[in-house]
Amino acid sequence: MKKYKNRSIKSLVLLTALALSVVSCTKDFQKLNTNPNTSEFALPQTLLAPAITSVVSANMSRSQRINNEFMQVTVDMGDTEGKLFRYDVRTAEADYLWNSWYIQLSNFNDIYKGGEDNLSNTYMGVSLICQAWIFSMLSDTYGDVPYTQANKAKEGVYTPAFDQQKDIYPDLMLKLEKANELLKTGAKVPSSSDPVYGGDYQKWRKFGNSLYLRLLLRVSGKAEAGASAKIKEIVDTKAANYPVMTGNDDSAILRWTGVAPYVSPFATWRPGDWYGPKLGSFFVDNLNERSDPRIQKWATLYQGEYAGIPSGYVPGQTPVGKSSFPTQLQIEPLLGNIMNYAELQLILAEAAAKGWISSKPAKTYYEAGVSSDITLWGYTVPNNYFTFDKVKWDDAYTLDQKMELIHLQKYYALFFTDLQQWFEYRRTGHPVLPKGDGLQNNKMMPARLNYPVYVQSANGQNYRAAVAIQGTDNINTLVWWQRP
Repeated sequence: MKKYKNRSIKSLVLLTALALSVVSCTKDFQKLNTNPNTSEFALPQTLLAPAITSVVSANMSRSQRINNEFMQVTVDMGDTEGKLFRYDVRTAEADYLWNSWYIQLSNFNDIYKGGEDNLSNTYMGVSLICQAWIFSMLSDTYGDVPYTQANKAKEGVYTPAFDQQKDIYPDLMLKLEKANELLKTGAKVPSSSDPVYGGDYQKWRKFGNSLYLRLLLRVSGKAEAGASAKIKEIVDTKAANYPVMTGNDDSAILRWTGVAPYVSPFATWRPGDWYGPKLGSFFVDNLNERSDPRIQKWATLYQGEYAGIPSGYVPGQTPVGKSSFPTQLQIEPLLGNIMNYAELQLILAEAAAKGWISSKPAKTYYEAGVSSDITLWGYTVPNNYFTFDKVKWDDAYTLDQKMELIHLQKYYALFFTDLQQWFEYRRTGHPVLPKGDGLQNNKMMPARLNYPVYVQSANGQNYRAAVAIQGTDNINTLVWWQRP
């Protein structure tokens, strides 16, 4: 029995390693080809579109399932186990994103190598930006993760060591610095290879530096990260060297066209599955109170009005379901958001409010962020919107009041943006969410997802070493940037 068990574990290790190194194809993309004269890897122009599309699809799936439930966007009503709106998280929730992200990281590694072999600074720079994007999501979700040795099964590394988040983040910054330099001398690449920017390397450079600001803000609570000084450098003192998004047209969005392969992953859902989860009171009420026009795109009417239900309700006290997502959102192009201009402006609003940058007042950044997201969704900012009590900026507010203003609007700017609402809530505690009496986990927002269960056996030694450093493998262990 012992011999059989060892053989099974070895097989699982091999299967896991293969999963982390395989090149994944997306349905309806042309077959990937290799050029034997230049590279052992598929050409980057054949890999980039399916890799980005796969990541965005996975992000949308778990934004709907995990983020929206944690953050009271939706309430998937019921009293069964595993209801995420009650912070009841099954260990199996961890597997999907871990697998999806690591598989595509193999493709982005090959895009970089293909860029090297084909003398393309653009593909190299884009690959580094996408690697930083994906690894940041991995680390923000799980904490310490395989990084330096990840995706090296081709080199014989089947059981990668875990790197600490405090070491991962500085290297992500280095990737973004290198991408910025590479893209200075980039060149336009075939538009068919790039579903985000149509081959425009200058827009990729702007996105990379905007992502840089997102990641710097994420770790700004750790003095050793030196985040505030670097933010000032990017925004104030060396802005010409770090171009960032300047408007909605620069937003990084994979806009679903409805034509294969760019079909929203929600397009094939049965309508009943889509509108089954009802909208939360927090999500709906704040839009109603601000006469925010975006609610028209995001909510159905219930008895002639937009109405949500309380999240975290006590089992057995199920409320009447009210507004839900309209079925039109299933094919909405903007749900493929990676990072938009509104988020960038609200990042800068926080930095200005904390005194880290001085190019513009915090109020200017704040109002630009709010306005740009409303217009992104196709609406005009209502007259006198910024004079409403719940919207207006006042320099006399405390920093906590300013943070609540900024992060409530950021909450909406991050609509369906992977798990970013949850990440930012864990970092700041904003926007302040009501705590229903039916919440489990001592009413504490989960601080991370556990590692996939199979990792414990497939990579047991390194798993145990990671847990010994980071802490117990459960949803309440704080990741590095959350710790005091």
